Amino acid sequence: MTAALTLDRVSKRYGHFQAVSDLSFEVPRGSICGFLGPNGAGKTSTIRMILGLQPASSGRIEILGAEDGRRVRDRIGFLPEERGLYKKMTPVDAIAFFGSLKGLSAGEGRRRAREQLTAQGLGGSLKKPMKSLSKGMAQKVQLIASVIHRPEFVILDEPFSGLDPMNQQGLEAMIRGLAADGATVLFSTHVMQHAERLCDKVVLLARGKKAFEGTVDQARATSRQVLELTGAITPEAVAALPGVAGVETVSEADGARVLRATLGAGSGGQAALKAAFLGGLDVRGFSLKEPSLHDAFIGLTGDNPDQDQSMTPEAGR
Repeated sequence: MTAALTLDRVSKRYGHFQAVSDLSFEVPRGSICGFLGPNGAGKTSTIRMILGLQPASSGRIEILGAEDGRRVRDRIGFLPEERGLYKKMTPVDAIAFFGSLKGLSAGEGRRRAREQLTAQGLGGSLKKPMKSLSKGMAQKVQLIASVIHRPEFVILDEPFSGLDPMNQQGLEAMIRGLAADGATVLFSTHVMQHAERLCDKVVLLARGKKAFEGTVDQARATSRQVLELTGAITPEAVAALPGVAGVETVSEADGARVLRATLGAGSGGQAALKAAFLGGLDVRGFSLKEPSLHDAFIGLTGDNPDQDQSMTPEAGR
């Protein structure tokens, strides 16, 4: 499968601050790729370089066969992190306006707007002013506006920010629909659960550097299973069980502890549980958890993607 986007040793500096360092990755055509990392990791700076909104300090970028995103901008849809539509416009008018910027006629833009709004459950809001819509509804309108010209490549910067779980699910469905229609999707986020559900591929970024590139399953495979045990047990006793590489106390109340035991590479939880029961440990409950993408990110980078890494004004870019 050919690449819709290629970054080759791309770096970006703002004065003395290194926002992105020697970044290389590819996004295959027709795929959904998650561009993941904490706030301040360099995701937005990278997106701006991809779009041609700011130059790279070094390296090469190619998107849809062009080395400058501005040359293929009519084939790209972009939803920025900082969003806003004209509050007095109706959704139909707002979407048609953005379509006109991409070459659609007013009539075609309005026809597509009505069609897409109705498909997304907003048929009753076609003539309402934007300021009357909920945040989730407005987010849907803005995504429709960014893709109304049916782009080949869609870039979404933190599209789930501020949405409740129901609207997050609706937005995930819209992203799947874009890919089903043949578009390539790159979306940035610091919330790993969205990437787990959506992505064919993920790129993990930490402090401006690539920490991982591959599938979600490949990322999870870099982490280890976790065995949680509940009972009147000590960390020292659990640490001595076969296959246990590390132990931490999750909680403690009324003489019962919840302990989180990280298993060594290639170790399952069965041997540890068998040894615990044979050794007479007071185990009252247990669960074996597969590593999540969140666990993998922490293991690969040492960072929590939910934490803000920004240390300077430039770092938040």
